[in-house]
Amino acid sequence: MKVGIQQKDFLLAVDGLTVSFDGFTAVNDVSFYIDENEIRVIIGPNGAGKTTVLDLICGKTEATSGSIKFRGQELTRLTENQIVAAGVGRKFQTPSIYDDLTVFENLEISYPRGRSVLGALMFKRDTAVRERVEAVAEMIFLQDRLGVKADLLSHGQKQWLEIGMLLIQEPDLLMLDEPVAGMSVSERAKTTELLNRIIRNHSVLVIEHDMKFVEDIAHKVTVLHQGQVLSEGSMEKVKNDPRVIEVYLGH
Repeated sequence: MKVGIQQKDFLLAVDGLTVSFDGFTAVNDVSFYIDENEIRVIIGPNGAGKTTVLDLICGKTEATSGSIKFRGQELTRLTENQIVAAGVGRKFQTPSIYDDLTVFENLEISYPRGRSVLGALMFKRDTAVRERVEAVAEMIFLQDRLGVKADLLSHGQKQWLEIGMLLIQEPDLLMLDEPVAGMSVSERAKTTELLNRIIRNHSVLVIEHDMKFVEDIAHKVTVLHQGQVLSEGSMEKVKNDPRVIEVYLGH
């Protein structure tokens, strides 16, 4: 643990995080710290451990050692559902939306009251639900598509819809795995706008390979290589780091 760094109250504090699978250390003594209203981007070559770090934070994978504190609460002791309830939401690489439902219904089904069995049974489409769905739809550029089935959306719109399904749950931290993969240039630009809207009230942790997009959005970049932190700082700093150029950007 870095002495003195924990004196500040970070939204997310990852300290000495390590996980091994059958003798292979996929993530090795990784530490980084995310502030409120920050966009942090993790970059690095394939196999660097980027997605595994997200798996560890959301509880999908159990850490071998280390600490993950979210608003001071230790996440490594919690289940995946408890981590979601604590305020951490995750979007995977492939959109997991309900193709047969409309945009409105996809957002509505993600509304917190509808997620428990009892909540689902008692759920009513009241004014609060409708207003929340409409507000999120506007944020994700889908206010004119509320009645459209999800399978008719473009690839980028499906990505935005899944981000909206996270937003409607009001997480404090959204984790997005390659959110602009497969998007057009215009969709990438709108996604940049969307993330800048989101961080007014949330923080965002992104894994991404599109360096132009990273330059557009990142407040701070963490570079992973072979499961360890290779470099960290502003995009300007890491893209001029000879080690990062050698193992990643130079390729």
